[in-house]
Amino acid sequence: MPKGSTLEKIEKEIERLSPRDQLKLVEKVAHQLRKLGVSGKRDLDWEGLYGLGKGLWKGEDAQEYVNRLREDRV
Repeated sequence: MPKGSTLEKIEKEIERLSPRDQLKLVEKVAHQLRKLGVSGKRDLDWEGLYGLGKGLWKGEDAQEYVNRLREDRV
């Protein structure tokens, strides 16, 4: 039996539950996942951001840029 069809069956069964029971199910599944160490937080790939803004402030003084940002907030 393909995995997709099993998941589809489960989803259809969940749709038959009352909203209250659906919420209980979600809480129970979330609790089980937390026990397994599965987190909804994703690790950020900071290295992938390296150099992304290169040239963005070319020729602009950093302090002048910060001052301009502060003036725009007022």
